[in-house]
Amino acid sequence: MIFIMFFNYIRPYFCANKKFIIMIKSLKFMTVLFFVLLMSCGGKEEKKKEPFTLKKKTETESTVAVKKDNTLASVRIDLENKGIGPIKSVQLGSEIDQSMATHGADVYKKMCTACHRPDKKFIGPAPIGVLERRTPEWIMNMILNPEEMVQKDPLAKDLLMEFNGSPMANQNLTQEEARAVLEYFRTLK
Repeated sequence: MIFIMFFNYIRPYFCANKKFIIMIKSLKFMTVLFFVLLMSCGGKEEKKKEPFTLKKKTETESTVAVKKDNTLASVRIDLENKGIGPIKSVQLGSEIDQSMATHGADVYKKMCTACHRPDKKFIGPAPIGVLERRTPEWIMNMILNPEEMVQKDPLAKDLLMEFNGSPMANQNLTQEEARAVLEYFRTLK
């Protein structure tokens, strides 16, 4: 509206110039086009409301539902899983081998205490009582092969999530050193 009044006011002065007339007509067209586009973009969207329906579970749905275990992975007991890695079987003696346990304590203090504390959670889980929750094979495979374990073993994946995605670092221990650490874990009570 203001534009039209302004145009009508200045028109007598510039009508002689054909370029000016073409420019004014183009300006009018662009203004109208702008307002049409502006008006077409706005508007109220109406969302369709779907009616609320209550579906009762059938007997098959309720019996098929699987109950998820919500216990923390660090306290969950799994004495059947042997893990993924080079260790397939470990024979533990009825008595603790003290020299092996001492060597394992040295290895543990040197390589593991950056992330693990013997009796409490730290960056990683505490090893105290681990043999009551895990198989010896699983423990050794976790020590020797942590990368593949956290990728493929469901319990190791859960532990990774429980400990904020902090993966266990591969310390490149030998099987003998890992076995010594396992023997040291047997002494923790």
